[in-house]
Amino acid sequence: MSNHYESSPRPSEVGFSIFSRRSLLAGAAGIAGASLLAACGDDDASPGTTDAPGAVATTAAAADTAPAAGGDAVTFGSNYSDEKPKAAIAAAVATSGLEVTINTVDHNSYQENFNTYIQQPDDVVSWFAGYRMRAFAGKGVVGDISDVWAGLPDMSEGFKSASSGLDGKQYFVPLYFYPWAIHYRKILFEENGYAVHTTWDELLALCETMTADGLIPFAAANGGGWPQMGMFDMINLRTNGYDFHVSLMGGKESWTDDKVKQIFTNWSTILDYYQPDANGREWQDAATALGKKEVGMYLLGTFVTSNFDPAKDPEAQAIIDDIDFFAFPEIDPAHGQDAVEAPIDGFMMAASPKNEAGAKALLTAMGQAAAIDAYIAVDPSVVAANSKASTSGYNALQQKSAELVGSAKYIAQFLDRDTDPDFASQVVGKGLSDFLSNPADIDTILSTIEEQKQTYSFE
Repeated sequence: MSNHYESSPRPSEVGFSIFSRRSLLAGAAGIAGASLLAACGDDDASPGTTDAPGAVATTAAAADTAPAAGGDAVTFGSNYSDEKPKAAIAAAVATSGLEVTINTVDHNSYQENFNTYIQQPDDVVSWFAGYRMRAFAGKGVVGDISDVWAGLPDMSEGFKSASSGLDGKQYFVPLYFYPWAIHYRKILFEENGYAVHTTWDELLALCETMTADGLIPFAAANGGGWPQMGMFDMINLRTNGYDFHVSLMGGKESWTDDKVKQIFTNWSTILDYYQPDANGREWQDAATALGKKEVGMYLLGTFVTSNFDPAKDPEAQAIIDDIDFFAFPEIDPAHGQDAVEAPIDGFMMAASPKNEAGAKALLTAMGQAAAIDAYIAVDPSVVAANSKASTSGYNALQQKSAELVGSAKYIAQFLDRDTDPDFASQVVGKGLSDFLSNPADIDTILSTIEEQKQTYSFE
């Protein structure tokens, strides 16, 4: 296997590719309305350059343009650089009714240079929840927006927790997400009489039944070094709980702790039910096996459906429509199924914005249902964080995703977003790959991770 480790995908890069032409048109018509018309005003805006390399500025405002609170335009640093997300974020911003200058940078360049950019940022900036937010909050380079959350009544406690720093204050406003869950083909379960289970022991028993039926229970991929981070995260959340998981990701727990070893002990009980050679398989290949009913289940983000393209495969839509999921089962009753893994994209405020009142007004607007409705009308590839967002264009999988995450007590972000990204890819990612190749060597693997952890400062 290659030693190159990639990052987990952003929601806007994968999202839900699950719409037939009919449902896509119906959903867009049901949500679009005046917000889309307002966003069209962006076409008349005069593009200009900013001091940031590769940035292009456009002005987005709603039909009834209002000056930003504080009197000046709000500047918004955006990594929504691909064509559809760029148009979608302009539509969302337009619902604010504020005068907003959007400075767009290629999303990869934006992320790679964020440490430098955040020293002299725009008033509002695009970013991610979890560690990647908390790390900057802890350094004092982004602003406390706890007062903004008073105007976000339709965000769940799980989203508020995911938007909070270690000091309990809020520094982030969520826009959308996608959850990780165990996916399966409904027709396969119906044909074989398989049931959805809620506990680990029941899941293992189902795996035994599938094996006896000549079916590989779990699709397994780890190409790029990130897919199996999801299995690690979920087993840790179910074994040790959300608080321990966040503490471990934050570098505050030892990787040689018995609690960490128990994660791998539990994990080892399901490895025999994996597709062989997971390290050499891309997530798309494992998804294809799920589609062909060669495997019974697949733990992945709901972007698994994006592997099937109705424009290229006449059977793809039927597969998409047949895919369902269930929440990762309970391991320790003390933690139940109270945590969900769901990467969240959204926004932060600069520590000292030039227009603080305008920045907070924009953040409040971006946390409303109107903003995400306008976004999804242009780019229906994600699920709204706001509980009052329109679901008229959602299919069953999106609706279920919204319910799963909306009811969660805790929302984890995925390993490479909940800890230092380099530590995740170069240290933990390699350790997980080594574990998949040689589960018996777990003591050495964990000792190596703990030793290398000492070279990182974390939050």
